[in-house]
Amino acid sequence: MARTAIGCEPLVGSLTPSKKREYRVTNKLQEGKRPLYAVVFNFIDSRYFNVFATVGGNRVTVYQCLEGGVIAALQSYVDEDKEESFYTVSWACNVDGIPFLVAGGINGIIRVIDVSNEKLHKSFVGHGDSINEIRTQPLKPSLVVSASKDESVRLWNVQTGICILIFAGAGGHRNEVLSVDFHPSDIYRIASCGMDNTVKIWSMKEFWTYVEKSFTWTDLPSKFPTKYVQFPVFIASVHSNYVDCNRWLGDFILSKSVDNEIVLWEPKMKEQSPGELTYFRNTLSQSVISGSSSFPVIFITMQLP
Repeated sequence: MARTAIGCEPLVGSLTPSKKREYRVTNKLQEGKRPLYAVVFNFIDSRYFNVFATVGGNRVTVYQCLEGGVIAALQSYVDEDKEESFYTVSWACNVDGIPFLVAGGINGIIRVIDVSNEKLHKSFVGHGDSINEIRTQPLKPSLVVSASKDESVRLWNVQTGICILIFAGAGGHRNEVLSVDFHPSDIYRIASCGMDNTVKIWSMKEFWTYVEKSFTWTDLPSKFPTKYVQFPVFIASVHSNYVDCNRWLGDFILSKSVDNEIVLWEPKMKEQSPGELTYFRNTLSQSVISGSSSFPVIFITMQLP
């Protein structure tokens, strides 16, 4: 009798678009005349799966989805600087599970809002230019990572306000960092991309003692021995133009360029000594994969309209 491993069952369905609408619009909200740059649901806490936040201008707003398609505004925070323009927001929490909103934008200052007690928890100053994206570590949601125009990526502890690691330097990005993401199951790994046309994979494994120390640090955050991580473990030139978004999909990476192209690829990495890099380059226009055969990459390319 033939066996099929769990998770390997054949998929049944059709790729033909259905004429039947599988969804309908239930509500529409207008937040002034300024553009909204981000919207994010709170998927890190099952108690608040129906709560989401938006950012635009110098405002952060929290909403709740109710039955019947009703959307209720719960809270709104206005930054004291009228020139602030928030580009990104992410949900996080402290070690007790108190929900936080972490927002950043053009001023390069990260605001951590305690939505449970309706107050500003902390402000993180460190980036030298605007912040393009903030993401939360799903396995340890007191940790967030920020990508900045100053060519760096920073790891923060929202509980203590400490900047733990700075990913920049000799092997870092050579232009604005546009996007960053945590690996969904490997707590040590992140991926970043930007205007130098590359995707870089970083490992925090050998620096994890600094992460642990950040939770027990009792002195001023400014006195914490923040560590520079200068070398990624993998550099991929998958695109020939700016890469403005990357997301982990298991061990695969989805990366999008400003050329309206999304690539799904899998980096294969060997065990490396600190400072040793794996480079991968792909010439998409010629459909040629070039690079070391020791590090094969699987590609699926999607061209957007």
